[in-house]
Amino acid sequence: MNYDEMSKTLKALADPKRLKIVDLLSCGSLCACDILDHFDFTQPTLSHHMKVLEKAGVVLVTKEGTWHHYQLTDRFVDQFMGSMMQLFSAKDDCICKKINCDCKGEKNDEKIGTI
Repeated sequence: MNYDEMSKTLKALADPKRLKIVDLLSCGSLCACDILDHFDFTQPTLSHHMKVLEKAGVVLVTKEGTWHHYQLTDRFVDQFMGSMMQLFSAKDDCICKKINCDCKGEKNDEKIGTI
């Protein structure tokens, strides 16, 4: 797992408005004007949010004249959920398997839960 790449994606998604944009785009490509209809902010503010998502590799922009159409990138759709599943599961190749600890999950006489 590439933690730097995942961190950039999570930072881009760490805004409620951008999460809503991703939710809207999960249905398919949308014009900026259609996205803007769902918010109470200006077009320049939408452009800022879209630039953050584009820079993080979450959305792809297609320009047709003066119109901008946005869609989720294949990389984001294909890799993000897989990376999240890998992050929250303990598999044979999990990073937690490389921890060599003699305490066997006990600390201060309390058992520590694992995922």
